[in-house]
Amino acid sequence: MLNAVWQGDAKKVAQLMRRDPGFNVNLAQNGEEETLLHYACAVDMRSAVIPLLLAHPGIDVNTKDINGQSPFNLACRSGCTSCVREMLKDSRVILNEPTKNGTTPLYWAAAKDHLGIIKWWIASGREMELGKPGDIDQTDVLRKKGKTEMVTLLERFKENPEKTKYQVRRSLDLVDEMAAKMFALVVFVSDGLLQIKDTTPSPAARFFNIARRLPLELQMGLCYRIVGSPKEIIPSNETEVAFKELARRL
Repeated sequence: MLNAVWQGDAKKVAQLMRRDPGFNVNLAQNGEEETLLHYACAVDMRSAVIPLLLAHPGIDVNTKDINGQSPFNLACRSGCTSCVREMLKDSRVILNEPTKNGTTPLYWAAAKDHLGIIKWWIASGREMELGKPGDIDQTDVLRKKGKTEMVTLLERFKENPEKTKYQVRRSLDLVDEMAAKMFALVVFVSDGLLQIKDTTPSPAARFFNIARRLPLELQMGLCYRIVGSPKEIIPSNETEVAFKELARRL
């Protein structure tokens, strides 16, 4: 199994897991007490293996090596963006836990100048601690190191997490991708193909009534896709107004 994980061979890992579904997935693989998940998170080419390991019923997603380093911490330290993205999808992963010497995943991502990791972390909507009471704020450390772009991003996130998350998602093309899917879904539903009961006579009004049932974040993405300005996001309190404008145009 270790060789398959080391090579990033997801097909082989899947085969071995089917052959022996009860194997000890948390077994230390070396004297550093690193597990298969540690190995998978150490190199981006192994990221395809991570979902398979996370799906194992006995997996400890926060297992520690001899230095108290979790797989997520290792991925951030190594600059493995694809691995971080996979780990961020699992709600069981503790994101802000420090190692024995107090270094957190965010510390390593910032110290190693892994801006992409921080962007995907913000985009995920998962919790990010810039500093605990009594600790030095991460942005202060970065400012002294001249990491201007990263400082600006973290300060924006600290001031307005939701707006910054949305802006980062736009920069990563996640909003357009999400909004396009939602637009297709809403059009599909509003055409009556799913036979949702709606007594509204106007197709435009029906579209609006269905669309407004979406989660607010998806509504905002859909608004931006159709009637939003390319320079500004649509504030949450203007989402309904934007949908009404859409209904009027239709």
